[in-house]
Amino acid sequence: MNNETPFLAEPVGLPGTEPNAGLLSASEKTMPNDQLRPNDVPGISKDTRRRVITASFIGNFVEWFDYAVYGYLAATIAGAFFPNQDKQTALLATFAVFAISFFVRPLGGFVWGQIGDKVGRRNALSLSILIMSAATFAIALIPGYNTIGIWAPILLLVVRVVQGFSAAGEYAGASAFLVEYAPANRRGLYAAVVPASTAAGLLLGSLLAAVLSIVLSPEQMQSWGWRLPFLLAAPMGLIGRYIRTKLEDTPAFRALTDEDKAVKAPVAALFRNHWRALLLAVGAVLLNAVGFYVILSYMPTYLTTELGFGATESFFATTIALLTYIGFIFLTGLASDRYGRKKVLLTASILFILLTVPAFMLLDTGNFLVIVLVQILLGGMLTLNDGTLPSFLAELFPTRVRYSGFAVSFNLSNALFGGTAPFVATLLIGMTHSKLAPGWYLMIAAVISLIAVLCARETSKDPLRAR
Repeated sequence: MNNETPFLAEPVGLPGTEPNAGLLSASEKTMPNDQLRPNDVPGISKDTRRRVITASFIGNFVEWFDYAVYGYLAATIAGAFFPNQDKQTALLATFAVFAISFFVRPLGGFVWGQIGDKVGRRNALSLSILIMSAATFAIALIPGYNTIGIWAPILLLVVRVVQGFSAAGEYAGASAFLVEYAPANRRGLYAAVVPASTAAGLLLGSLLAAVLSIVLSPEQMQSWGWRLPFLLAAPMGLIGRYIRTKLEDTPAFRALTDEDKAVKAPVAALFRNHWRALLLAVGAVLLNAVGFYVILSYMPTYLTTELGFGATESFFATTIALLTYIGFIFLTGLASDRYGRKKVLLTASILFILLTVPAFMLLDTGNFLVIVLVQILLGGMLTLNDGTLPSFLAELFPTRVRYSGFAVSFNLSNALFGGTAPFVATLLIGMTHSKLAPGWYLMIAAVISLIAVLCARETSKDPLRAR
């Protein structure tokens, strides 16, 4: 089979199953490196790549499953922890806790980046998933406001902060892990596994929220039903940690440590030698940060509280959009490998500038089919950014500071603009009395990302830099 065979035409629908991803033949093992076929990476078997993909997938899956459940059940959680407020104030308080937990993420980015670049990607990812899944599980155990009063929202905030800190290294670490294991001409496709796993976590969260809203009464949901999804985090996290501990670190990182060239203070080196790339990365992430949380997390709440749709209809509309989103993600990864990261990222920004506000106008029609189609459109636009960003950011920084550069830029932008997006969207609607406010907010984010990407270099065809 030709090395350029499209991913979707291969027998198994995951990266790592291409014919050249397996163990090298006896003749190939004796060939000089410059004579190996483009997709061959000596010493990496097909089974290893599958386990790398699974390990990278499951951690992000757990993280974003938690965020999905919290976002989709925000109105119910608000009633459990802030019952004495009016509905909008309680919802704002719930989203404020969501946003505050993001403010610790830059600190987490510094810490996990330091660990990942100094001690290893595998070690950082194995520890972060353990802390993250434990914190998510703990949310299910916190008594409500009616039981312990003010301690309920305080404990919720503490657990969310721990969860945000531990999750800060997950997306960046998994992306670096996949890019450093990927064949050179498939880095975009491999890295697309990371946003696909986030969408899959959101999808399960949406499905569970929809099912619970059907089978349980509002009183049961308010009392104990909302806790059930959070209980799933513990077993999923343990499975993910087990898989990660069975893997070796990436070939790129092992090459640095074998030569004793791993940087001793990666975060300091990042700010000293790669500050320009860091600034561009923060700007490039902005559209993803705002778009992801507005379109995929806040949307069910927006449809329910602002447009008057039923909870079940809102959840199912988002679920349908997420199913198409996962497929679009892998197509975007392929496109970024073929046409380049910049072209795909610029296309995403331009589409958001032109189409976001008209799309929000269509949401207000009240037609369920139109709402589903608009969510699919917005999701497809977002995948152009979301599916390309992991490989773009990983390639923007050299191996010595790749984890730190990715983690710091991604988490800083998400802390300032991503975690606050549901809160800001709700606040802007209240201040302007316009249901289009979230759309204008997305447009501004797209303009800033457009400028950042224009100033960045194309990275898709270059080999990964070590230093």
